[in-house]
Amino acid sequence: MSIVDSITKAFVPIHREGWPFIAIAFVSAIVVGWFFDPLFWIGLLLTGWVCYFFRDPPRVTPVREGLIISPADGVVSHCGPVLPPKELELGDQPMMRVSIFMNVFNVHVNRAPMDGKVTRVAYIAGKFLNAELDKASEHNERNGLVIENGDQKIGVVQIAGLVARRIVCFVREGETLSAGERFGLIRFGSRLDVYFPENVKPKVMLGQTMIAGETILADLTETPSDQPILTRVG
Repeated sequence: MSIVDSITKAFVPIHREGWPFIAIAFVSAIVVGWFFDPLFWIGLLLTGWVCYFFRDPPRVTPVREGLIISPADGVVSHCGPVLPPKELELGDQPMMRVSIFMNVFNVHVNRAPMDGKVTRVAYIAGKFLNAELDKASEHNERNGLVIENGDQKIGVVQIAGLVARRIVCFVREGETLSAGERFGLIRFGSRLDVYFPENVKPKVMLGQTMIAGETILADLTETPSDQPILTRVG
């Protein structure tokens, strides 16, 4: 391995959405540092934190029909049956919901929970309550997707939090996603909710740490464990 390759691998990639914020932070550090030297170093530290926030590390995604993969880094803050958001048009019966809370130190790039076609994208303007609160799923600003693969259908909702003020979604209705593929991000603290059939048992528990694109949330087919699980790097 060359020295250049070693240096490149030592740095985590930064998502393109972060470059404007990094530039603003760096220019601000120079401007304020022009008037008072210590402020430059404070601004430089802030610029480093912005780089850290928008990091986009590669992930190794389990690939097998029926698997639901965590769409976000963070901690499971809710796991249980609830009515799905009306805007997703997933019916009026309870579905299993797994909520993943992301603090400002988590990777905020969101990844598709499973392979499938995006059949609905629904944005709802709302409040900016603490994303850890259960009522945030109903009252906060959010953007929901419905992903279908044959007779399998799930919902995934990006929810803005107390600090977050911008939900970014890269996909539109009709597009096809692969499990683990990047589909959006939320800036500065937020939550992801995943909805799947109530009769499917989650494979995670409250307080468990999730890794986007890697942690298995559930198996829609309850495939026997002796069937191999492949992986996809991205």
